[in-house]
Amino acid sequence: MEPCKDHPFDSTVFIPSFLKTFDRIAGKASFHGLKPLPRMEIIGRLCDELLELFFPGRCGREQARMNLEEYLAYRMSVVTSHLKSQLYLAFRYDDESLGSEAAEEKSDRAVRSVASHFPAIRLNLKADAQAAYEGDPAARNIREVILSYPCMKSLTVHRVAHELYRLNVPIIPRMMGEYAHAQTGIDIHPGAKIGSSFFIDHGTGTVIGETAVIGSNVKIYQGVTLGALSFPRDACGALIKGAKRHPTIEDDVTIYANATILGDITIGRGTTIGSNVWIKESVAPNTLVTIGEPEIRKREIRNSH
Repeated sequence: MEPCKDHPFDSTVFIPSFLKTFDRIAGKASFHGLKPLPRMEIIGRLCDELLELFFPGRCGREQARMNLEEYLAYRMSVVTSHLKSQLYLAFRYDDESLGSEAAEEKSDRAVRSVASHFPAIRLNLKADAQAAYEGDPAARNIREVILSYPCMKSLTVHRVAHELYRLNVPIIPRMMGEYAHAQTGIDIHPGAKIGSSFFIDHGTGTVIGETAVIGSNVKIYQGVTLGALSFPRDACGALIKGAKRHPTIEDDVTIYANATILGDITIGRGTTIGSNVWIKESVAPNTLVTIGEPEIRKREIRNSH
């Protein structure tokens, strides 16, 4: 719709009052909005490139005449370039006193450290894909799982973001997690520790909190929440950051749709948690947890006419 030419809108009238809402004008800025910041657009590209690096061909990239070693070297250079540029901005945002050279060095060290974990991450992702294939009767082959299952995208991003989180990298791990969340509907905090052969079936609405610990051979369905029951505070009432407040899920556990498991509790090995349950206390190993069968009532619908 064209602005009205007879009565043009003068935005400058509103600028003085709007400007007062910015703390940086008062010399107490908490956000560097006028400095270069990590960009979600590039983080998204990084996440997609990670998928292509771990599973060549998944994103439809042209492999041309390169052999596998050449192609992996090329993709690795793309991933590390994107990652390093965003880490540099994140480190400088997080520490205003950090000079350009120091930020460059920190970024380079972080990239090298994360890249050293790529072989182990790929092995874990292969185990995740195998678990999805074996755990879903609708999966025809592992290629279908890798190409189309949202859990594979989510876990690829998470397993790399988790390594960055462990290095205390600011901002970037959370941005990666939120990109995957937007793409898949699966919300995994980068701090969550996840073992091998993990399968999230369907996935939409799944939430896994920062201090959650998940063992090996665990399967969960859509809508499952591994959340916090309460948030510990210090003597001044401020939230205590980093305290263990999410569940530990031991090996070989299955959690069905829309189950809610809250607090620093343990779900024992080999346990099955039924749909729609609400759990606030630890569960012993090899236990079946369900809610009672709901009462179903039926009646005839009579047409008043």
